[in-house]
Amino acid sequence: MKKELGILFWMAMMMYTCQAVSNLHPLILIPGNGGNQLEARLTKDYKPSSLLCNRWYPIERNKEGWFRLWFDPTVLLAPFTTCFAQRMTLYYDQEKDDYSNAPGVETRVPHFGSTQSLLFLDPNLKNCTVLIESSKIGLCLTLYNEDHNIHGTPSGIIGKHWLCRRQNYVRYGLAPKYHPSHVGSKFLKDLKYLVEKASNSNGGKPVILVSHSLGGLFALQLLNRNKPSWRQKFIKHFVALSAPWGGTVDEMLTFASGNTLGVPLVNPLLVREEQRSSESNLWLMPNPKLFRSEKPIVITPNATYSAHNIPQFLNDIGFPEGIHPFKTRILAMMDQLEAPGVPITCVIGTGVSTAETLYYDKRGFDEQPEIVYGDGDGTVNMVSLLGHESLWSNAKNQTLKTIRVPGVTHTEILKDDGAVGEVVGEIFGINSQFKFAENVNVQ
Repeated sequence: MKKELGILFWMAMMMYTCQAVSNLHPLILIPGNGGNQLEARLTKDYKPSSLLCNRWYPIERNKEGWFRLWFDPTVLLAPFTTCFAQRMTLYYDQEKDDYSNAPGVETRVPHFGSTQSLLFLDPNLKNCTVLIESSKIGLCLTLYNEDHNIHGTPSGIIGKHWLCRRQNYVRYGLAPKYHPSHVGSKFLKDLKYLVEKASNSNGGKPVILVSHSLGGLFALQLLNRNKPSWRQKFIKHFVALSAPWGGTVDEMLTFASGNTLGVPLVNPLLVREEQRSSESNLWLMPNPKLFRSEKPIVITPNATYSAHNIPQFLNDIGFPEGIHPFKTRILAMMDQLEAPGVPITCVIGTGVSTAETLYYDKRGFDEQPEIVYGDGDGTVNMVSLLGHESLWSNAKNQTLKTIRVPGVTHTEILKDDGAVGEVVGEIFGINSQFKFAENVNVQ
């Protein structure tokens, strides 16, 4: 009964707000890693790893040759898991100092400009691959006119009449100043254009940025790389869900032993090399600015690793090729965590067991470790989720707000009625100029 009353309260509040506000601020959604569908196309340069993974698999594809890469249920079968991993792998060219797709593999996000690629990873398996499921989200999108008020990024939603370039930014990251990043730089350029276009087409109203997970780091970089005058003109508010400001311990597990990300039946070792190749995964390693040097994260019979000796960790797990991009690109990005310079609300899950220390025995990194858990959202550690408070609480003219939702995981924050209610309520509060407490604990 309490849940039903809560839903009715939020519906009433949103309907009231909608009537009170004639013109809503444009909304731009920036999802996180793996938070959208992904398609691929193979060219004549593609070299399959096996006969099964040939250029003509899968048979089902559109007339232009595009087929679903993520999520495809065949990834659950070992031979096809290997094929999937090969096609998802990125390659770092030290001479060019940049990342690129595997030779002969092109990727894109389908339905660029609508919510279709965001709601389900596979529209044919909606019940199994739902990403966002909530009565409040449905009502929110109804009150927001998708064609004019709600937009997004290449890893999420973009207004149909805005940006129609199809690219994949999920596996790529960004690079610091003076380092090339052809995909990441294009993403920020497109995102900036979208922000300006959305604002100018809505009477000059500044936009509300809403991110999930890794999307929060991309949004922060957009803000950090533009002048205060631009932020003041075009950004109304930044709402970050489950943002991993300081990375995650879970990422060290991914690099050491592979991570199935909850997909059943998959051998994590089959996807480990692909996951190691991901620039965005390297970006999500524990940040030494937030994780203490004396705090051990990975413990083996021969060595102990913290956030402060990750290069040694990369070498010892058998991934020495990750050391150079980590030292020259990632560390500088980790250090560039300046305050966004716009009001920010962070919505986080708490009280969920989250990997904090990984213990490996003499069998090594090919086996899954014993895990000691701490607080967080099941994926991101609490020290990282609250990084905005540690880093920016004393920043000049910076407004911070934290909404804690107990028992909600990193992905459930997009589905749980209580969590989504807080997000939707915050968005409509921003539109109506309601004043909320700086920190909120949801019971």
